[in-house]
Amino acid sequence: MTDRIETYHYDERASDRLDKFLVSCLPEFSRARVQGLIADGFVTVNGVAAKKAGQVIEDGDDIEVRIPPPQPSGLAAEDIPLDIIFENDDLIVVNKPAGMVVHPAAGHYSGTLVNAVLGYDPELEGIGGEERPGLVHRLDKETSGLIVLARNERAHNWLQDQFRLRLVEKTYLALVDGKPPTPAGRVEAPVGRDPSHRKKMAIVPPGKGREAISEYKTLESFKNHTLLEFHPRTGRTHQIRLHCQFLGCPIVGDAIYGKRTPTVTIERHFLHAFRLKIILPSEKQPRTFEAELPEELKNVLEEVERYE
Repeated sequence: MTDRIETYHYDERASDRLDKFLVSCLPEFSRARVQGLIADGFVTVNGVAAKKAGQVIEDGDDIEVRIPPPQPSGLAAEDIPLDIIFENDDLIVVNKPAGMVVHPAAGHYSGTLVNAVLGYDPELEGIGGEERPGLVHRLDKETSGLIVLARNERAHNWLQDQFRLRLVEKTYLALVDGKPPTPAGRVEAPVGRDPSHRKKMAIVPPGKGREAISEYKTLESFKNHTLLEFHPRTGRTHQIRLHCQFLGCPIVGDAIYGKRTPTVTIERHFLHAFRLKIILPSEKQPRTFEAELPEELKNVLEEVERYE
């Protein structure tokens, strides 16, 4: 693939910042990406390499941008079946199974969702970054359910903004041990690294971690368990699992933040990303996607209903 060349003529009376002007010309790129192109010498003003992102441009200036093709990520495309809920030219919505890691990392260099998606659509390589192509959010390995991946830079930036501005409505289903203090409620408990176990997260004192907010309501109560619907308003690592622990009702099967021995027959924690409501690029009204509970979690619910 060859470099893409874009040329622009600035014809406004008022001066402007170079990066701000280029973001308006290249809406598929974030300002950070534009600033990176400038810093790497891919932008010229009147034939001279731009000095900095904040360089002032004036009426009559000619700007050229050279956009190199995405660099190969080195990630292997793998032929792994995917449960695709929806797709268009901008994105793919996948129902991720439990046990699948989202992206390659130490100890998990193959068999991930990213490997599978690259096998399905090689054009995702390099979208939004080399290490995590197409990703705008993630799910834990043992959490099943909906995850969305962008198919181009414009969609990637759009989706990132939707999540950053908290415009995406996410709904999770969780079976917990015991009951929360109230049938419905809101949890505001900051999340940060566990000072005693650096590979774990923890609820930390205010000012020590990042804001984490979840809302929940009871869907069904049993003798020893409760089925909850969670709406995370922020997207912190292990947020729902930690907030359930904080409420005194850890998620069934969560060996890290819950009981070491599951109280029911289960091979994973009972947390499922059930519903995703989001405005798609180039659309004005939100769409809602759903992924029903996988069979193994339906079986757990049947067991709980039968014996409680």
